[in-house]
Amino acid sequence: MTHRLIRVTNDGYINAESVCTLLRSVAAAGVGLPITMVLDNARYQKCAVVQTLASSLGIELLYLPSYSPNLNLIERLWRFVRKQSLDSIYYEDFARFTAAIDQCLDNLSTVHKREMETLMTHKFQTFGNVPLLAA
Repeated sequence: MTHRLIRVTNDGYINAESVCTLLRSVAAAGVGLPITMVLDNARYQKCAVVQTLASSLGIELLYLPSYSPNLNLIERLWRFVRKQSLDSIYYEDFARFTAAIDQCLDNLSTVHKREMETLMTHKFQTFGNVPLLAA
């Protein structure tokens, strides 16, 4: 995991073309390693257009189980960004709102580096051999 943020932004809706733009950006970053992109099960992420492009770019798509936001690292990042730049803060207009989010994202590898190293990890709590109680 490189801990490098590659982002594609818009102020409209996320759709298959948005995902394709992200795939192209990730491929263009040229990290020189195999790329696996972890996605949730949104319909626009699983469509044939996205899957075909990912395959042609050599990007493996890994879909998380339904209803598993705790396994999705981007959910951790969104929570962090909201806390840093949006909680209890009023912005006069949309431009200031988006600027605050962009500034937080721009500072992830510098100002927030230590927090990102602990937050963006594959370490998950697992529960082994837990008895289930019947209702």
